[in-house]
Amino acid sequence: MPFAGVAFFWFLGVLRDRLGEKEDQFFATVFLGSGLLFLAMMFVAASAMASIILAHSAAPDALLGSATIAFARAFTHDIMHIYAFKMAAVFMITTSTLAINTQLTARWIAFLGYASAAFLLVGSGYLDWVFFIVPAWVLLVSVNILIDNLWGPQHTAAGDGG
Repeated sequence: MPFAGVAFFWFLGVLRDRLGEKEDQFFATVFLGSGLLFLAMMFVAASAMASIILAHSAAPDALLGSATIAFARAFTHDIMHIYAFKMAAVFMITTSTLAINTQLTARWIAFLGYASAAFLLVGSGYLDWVFFIVPAWVLLVSVNILIDNLWGPQHTAAGDGG
């Protein structure tokens, strides 16, 4: 999880660098805030889940039916499925809006971001597999930016200054 967090921080930095002067203060604040909150909640949920595993390994028979384990499981589930996924949806909506307004990525990726965010907002409490929507969309945006940086019009022989 720490490596995923570092990768997501890097992703946030790349997006902000790519936005540059075109960054809208309102959307940039919501974009950065929701991204950081999503990441913080993922870390909290991972820590809570790791605590459950460590507690169970220390005393497997003592904790199986305890209220502590029930609380920790409910806490972990709720922080991921209710709060973190909602922040991820807000992040995807603001990033998609910034992408459309500043041509950060292809328009179809932004529209896919809107659709994915809507699905997260509605389905995250019911379907466990929706967790994979966020990293898949981040990967898609990252690959699009990487391809654009490597082969985009600003990196042609004329654009590089020789």
